[in-house]
Amino acid sequence: MHVKLFLFSLSLLLSPVWLWAQWDDAPAELEWGAKYSESRGSRVTKVVEVTPDAYYVLRQRPASTFSYPKVFIEQYNAKQKLVRSQRLELKYKGKRRAFQDVVKIGGRFYFFTSFLNEAQKINYLFYQTLNNKLLPSRQLTKVSQVPAANEGRPGNFNLLVSQDSSKVLIYSQLDSRNKEPERFSLHVFDDQMQPIWDKKVILPYNERQFEVEDYRLDDEGNVYLLGRQYLNGRRESRAGAPNYKYNILAYVNNGQDKQEYRVEVGDKFISDLTFRRGNDGELVCAGFYSEQAADGAKGTCFFRINLESRKVYNVNFKEFDFGFRAQGLSGGGVRRAQRAEQRNDEQREAELFRYSLDRLILRSDGGAVLVAEQYYVTEQFQRFQRNPFFWGDPFMWNDPMLNNQTDFIFHYNDIIVVNIRPDGSIEWASRIPKYQRTINDGGYFSSYSMAVVKDRLYFVFNDNSRNFESDGSTQLYNYNPRRSVIAIAELRKDGELSMFPLLSNQQAGIIARPKICRQVGSRRMVLYGERGRFYRFGELTFEK
Repeated sequence: MHVKLFLFSLSLLLSPVWLWAQWDDAPAELEWGAKYSESRGSRVTKVVEVTPDAYYVLRQRPASTFSYPKVFIEQYNAKQKLVRSQRLELKYKGKRRAFQDVVKIGGRFYFFTSFLNEAQKINYLFYQTLNNKLLPSRQLTKVSQVPAANEGRPGNFNLLVSQDSSKVLIYSQLDSRNKEPERFSLHVFDDQMQPIWDKKVILPYNERQFEVEDYRLDDEGNVYLLGRQYLNGRRESRAGAPNYKYNILAYVNNGQDKQEYRVEVGDKFISDLTFRRGNDGELVCAGFYSEQAADGAKGTCFFRINLESRKVYNVNFKEFDFGFRAQGLSGGGVRRAQRAEQRNDEQREAELFRYSLDRLILRSDGGAVLVAEQYYVTEQFQRFQRNPFFWGDPFMWNDPMLNNQTDFIFHYNDIIVVNIRPDGSIEWASRIPKYQRTINDGGYFSSYSMAVVKDRLYFVFNDNSRNFESDGSTQLYNYNPRRSVIAIAELRKDGELSMFPLLSNQQAGIIARPKICRQVGSRRMVLYGERGRFYRFGELTFEK
């Protein structure tokens, strides 16, 4: 059931200006900076770094028919006032490079670009450092290169920084033919971008047998790859049983040693899995399992891997309570699921579906907290008349005067948080109601941002103001830009959930973009929003 506005006073609800002020009982204070007008076609794509005195933001304008792409790094002071906007030139000695990223490593900004040498069929990765005025150095330093099949398949570079920021991984999936072994390039650097080790990796599987889902880099410079190994063709199931298993490949001792950890868990679908290296040096793995399909979630799986013995142990599968799994079902759906539970019919029991595992937070006592969001994309096909003066039969689908249109619908719905004890049992599971369904926009204003503040979790996202009106209804309304509010969900250490509307997006003059927002201090979060060509930053300070 959606949490309603029981936290608000009736007088506030009845006030005609209740959407135009920040609510007093929200557990955070929001201070907006000035509103700016951005250059046409450009968008903020990333908050690069936040210091006590400044914000550093990446802005990009994609290529168009008449112009090349442009990249800017912008500096704002602590009051969100624009101090400097510096264009990062992509041309170098007459050659145009492709932008890759801007990252702060070891106290310096690094500007990464790549250049495709079509004659030699090699894609090169370079960096330049930025000075205190955000100007790139004149010297380009080459840090990696990969073979390129052609201009359409140049080979991609990916960058990952270790948790303590002391190590940097640049990895690339190398082009391979069908039925050839998968190949990867791994380069590990220190925090001054000095090389530590590099390795060309050839997996014992071809691209149809193995799919890499995640990379990890620990503070010692060891690299871990998590992937699915398909057993009989690239299908998720065969005869109703899983047709894949998870493997973790580790490259340790400066890449000299390779270890493989096979996750054997029987006939259950592990629908999503992630891992971290714990303080004791072991791998802590957690995710969801299903009895029905590769996108379902009946409960959690939790286990550990000892790196020396390669032993998978403390394997636990814990089912969610029926009430938790059945949330969102219609009355008839709940009754059918209850009958399936009574018959022990696992194929028809209630399960969650299409939840994407976003975060694994390790508890100090050896437990873990999982955070996942329901996310999926559907397609909607339409055929319509191209010529408004054509009066033919609308059911003549092959008529040349009809156009085809496929719309992509992006669904970003409920968030679930699961608190797991060290023995793998579920201490509590909480569901944060959220309904965001948009068309052909990639979920631009959808999803959420999260902050960990002492013993509480906060989630910030756009919501429909009708979901906070106390009308007695349990209906959850879709996010609507015209009625949107910035909502905060507060989750306490015992799993108790409270929800608050923080501010009307209409009052702020923008719509928040949660994918850009990020926690930048023990109690601080940078907010960003835009509407049309206007944008602004804000700072959210949590009370606890």
